[in-house]
Amino acid sequence: MPSAIPEEMLAAQVTEFKKPYKIHNVPTPGKDLYEHDLLVKVAVASLCHTDGMVTDGIMGTKLPCIASHEGAGTVVKVGSAVKDFQVGDRILCCLTYHRCGECADCTGPERDRQYCSKVGGYNGVTRDGSFAEYEVVDGRESWILPDNVSFQSAAPLACAGITVWGGLVRADLKAGMSLAIIGGGGGLGHLGVQFAKALGLVCIAVDARDEGLQLARDCGADVVIDARQSKEQVVEEVKKWTGGQGADATLNVSDHETAAALGAAVTKMHGLLVQIAQPPNVSIPFAEFVFRDVRVHGSLVASKNECRKMLNLVSEHNIKVQTNVFNGLKEIPKAVELAHSGKMKGKPVIIIDDEAIADEKKSGLKMV
Repeated sequence: MPSAIPEEMLAAQVTEFKKPYKIHNVPTPGKDLYEHDLLVKVAVASLCHTDGMVTDGIMGTKLPCIASHEGAGTVVKVGSAVKDFQVGDRILCCLTYHRCGECADCTGPERDRQYCSKVGGYNGVTRDGSFAEYEVVDGRESWILPDNVSFQSAAPLACAGITVWGGLVRADLKAGMSLAIIGGGGGLGHLGVQFAKALGLVCIAVDARDEGLQLARDCGADVVIDARQSKEQVVEEVKKWTGGQGADATLNVSDHETAAALGAAVTKMHGLLVQIAQPPNVSIPFAEFVFRDVRVHGSLVASKNECRKMLNLVSEHNIKVQTNVFNGLKEIPKAVELAHSGKMKGKPVIIIDDEAIADEKKSGLKMV
């Protein structure tokens, strides 16, 4: 029997830009639930690079706003028009809220539908998100978790996972082709490595941290290259493993000022660089994409149906999300400190619903 929904809940809000989160009690949402929405009891939420952009005021966020757009939890209430979910379902909390369903993106190719220009908002970015005990999400954008995917693994997939998956969708590679990942040992990169291997790609991970290089190895990268050597050396190493051509496609998930240029340099002539990282400026020497015809494609996240494919891949291939666990919303400052230290391996996650985690352990399933 589900417990009663309280009048108030604990949450971490952005109340001032460039200031720490305010962790305090706020009213619980969902009393007047929109017909297509779900009220979710958040089990786990994760910290993302974009959260720092929100707190810096870069994303146009109206304050106060509950942070985090990476969450997973249990449905406790459904809107009147919801048919695909019921109370008790374990779900991935979606980022997108209320696409219009009518614009060129919403009615266009599946791979572009998340770009709706008339969207109602983005959880944890322009509206309240997952750093709270309860969250309202759009049931038309959310997805039920496979039975063997834990809340702890799922939360980072809500953005980090679907973001790097969206880059792979745009790379459009076939099994046996080569993929380089700049930042291959980071929060997004280590997922990209595992996704690439599950899809049968030859994966070349490039990173500039000892922790990142080791994580990329642990995740099964075919080749791991230290970006702290010269660009020319990195390019030669990539060519050595790709028949002298360079990678068929490259994902750049590093926001270092030289990362995009390196990504273009390691990509073969006529190949594709997918730019995922969001530095203030993306700088690539003209010779890379003019003289070598390297195409550059920006990529944000991916659609609901691509999310389903990603979750199925995680479930079927036992993909592991490297997490750094913090217990309770009051430990968020520690998670932020770790994320800024440069020593983190993987993703910081916050356990919010201890009971939901205990229930997973009792299930007897081998969780990923």
